[in-house]
Parts: sequence; structure tokens; C-alpha cells
Amino acid sequence: MTKNEISTDVVIIGAGPVGLFAVFELGLLDLKCHLIDILDRPGGQCAELYPEKPIYDIPAFPVISGQELTDNLLKQIEPFSPKFHYNRMVEKVEKLEDGSFRVVTDEGEVFLAPIVVIAAGGGSFQPKRPPVENIEAYEGKSVKYSVRRMEDFRDQDVLIVGGGDSALDWLLNLQPIAKSMTLVHRRDVFRAAPASVKEMHALADAGKINFHLGQIGSLEGEGDQLSNVVIKAKDGSEINVPTTRMLPFFGLTMKLGPVADWGLELNDNLIEVDTEKFETSVAGVFAIGDINYYPGKLKLILSGFHEAALMSQAAKKIIAPDDRLIFQYTTSSTKLQKKLGVK
Repeated sequence: MTKNEISTDVVIIGAGPVGLFAVFELGLLDLKCHLIDILDRPGGQCAELYPEKPIYDIPAFPVISGQELTDNLLKQIEPFSPKFHYNRMVEKVEKLEDGSFRVVTDEGEVFLAPIVVIAAGGGSFQPKRPPVENIEAYEGKSVKYSVRRMEDFRDQDVLIVGGGDSALDWLLNLQPIAKSMTLVHRRDVFRAAPASVKEMHALADAGKINFHLGQIGSLEGEGDQLSNVVIKAKDGSEINVPTTRMLPFFGLTMKLGPVADWGLELNDNLIEVDTEKFETSVAGVFAIGDINYYPGKLKLILSGFHEAALMSQAAKKIIAPDDRLIFQYTTSSTKLQKKLGVK
């Protein structure tokens, strides 16, 4: 193993509710986990798409929000110290000669593990591309759909497009280090937190940022380096905005992504699994939650939790085939309670 490789028991692809609960079930069996997610935070759809939307079918919670559920799951898995890797997409899953797996992300990180668990919901979240001609030429260098390193925006002319929490949060965070900051939104109504909107307007009134009502018209620059963005204002005029970095926040869409190329048996873009272990067509690779398919499948968080429990038992047998696996209840097992830090 080289210094650029990370060795662990289990790599979980996806840090939504089902991926998070899998950490708990695996942790009870002394299996350590690294989680990889394309988003910049845990929670998957619950945290990204409807953090305040009430959920009514989680056992023992008559009502709970997506963010509350995520927070509770994070607290539940604290004793097992999982490692998270955000803003990453898994590009390759390769089976090695010894039966273990080599998992490679788009950031070049390499994970080695005997077990891979795919808990990616409906697939990976992909940013929606603005309908602007030739935007592809600038993607990666000048046009970015997420902020992985704030330093990439230091002393740059930054233009942010959008009116949600991501747009306003990054405007407020990047404004102190940017050379200039411009926000473009098609209307003067925002979906972001009221406090963030108020702070944005205060910065605009103080001349610390520029705010334009309108849409992106065209992009100008050489090669992959932007230099200017033409804004089509609401009054029909055009505004030239010097821009070296652009962040469009037009929402996210779900795509199966690289999973389709991993050699797994699929059924209508879902991963086929058995109903004993929720193992895929590749031994050692499991799929739980909304991304899997089997007869009678229900796309419920509850179902994903059940799948995580059975998957964990099977994973333990692969990693430690000679160990005697004794099923225990957390309510009565002092051994499990000690792992959970129960006094």
C-alpha cells in the first residue's frame, strides 16, 4: 500500500440516511468505514433537497425533518468514528486478485477494502448545467459547480448565479477573499435563509458586492479562462461583468453516473441484489437503499435500514470467515453497550 492509499474494512459510497445507518450496523460488528459522497455534507437527498420537509414514516418519530434525521444518525454513529470524504465521485471500483477492492475517486484518492457498499440513493447528484452556449469550454477551470477549495477563489472576480442556500452561503463565505463578488438571480425572491438574504442586501448596499436581476447571456474568454460574463438584465439591457470564476447553482439532478460502468447487473438503471445479503452480482459489493432492485422492493428509508442490517452480517462473514458470529441485541448485550458508550 502506498502513502496515497487508504485501507479500511468497508467503503460506503453515499452518505445519505441508509449509508449512515450502515455505519452503525457495521460498527456493532467492529468494522471500520470510510464514506464517500459527491455532496459537501452528509444526509443525501434528505439534507440537500428537503432538509425541512417533514418525514412521517420513520419508526418512533411521528414526524421528523430530513435534517433532524441526518443529525440523529450522525450522533448515533459517533462511537464508531467513521471517516467522511465529501465533494468526491467514485469513478472506479476494481476487484483485485485477493478478492478485495480498489476504489478510486475523481480526486485521485485510492481506497482499499474487502467490502464495498453502494448506498447512493437514486444515483449521484449531478449539477444542472445552465443553458449557456459554450459553457463546457470553461468547466473545471473557470466554471465550477461546487467549492472544494476556497483558495481557488482568492483574488478572483467571482460571479455566483442562483437564489438558494448554496448561492447565498458561498457568496457570504467567499466575499472576504474575492477580488470582486457579483450575484445574479432572475428575481428578487430567494429560497435561501432570510438571515443570509438580509446580509447579502447589506453587502450590496455597502458596495461590497454587486447584485443584478437577470440571467446569464453569454461567456467570454480565451481557452478555458473566463474574462467576462454578459448579463441579460430584466429591463432588457446587457451588463458586462468581469469574471474569472463563475459558480452556477441551478440545482441538482440524479444520474446513475459511473456506477453503470462497474460491471454490476442492472435492472432499469438499478442494481440487482439478492434478498438475503443485498449483495450484487459481484461478490463483496453490496447495494442498499434506493439504488438497488429486488422483487417487492419498496423505496423507503425504513427498507434501507433493514437492508443495511442484513448486509452488515454478510460483510462480517466475508472479512472474518473464521469468527463465530453471535447475534446480539443492543438492549441486553453489555458488549454492544460498551461499544456504544452506554453507561
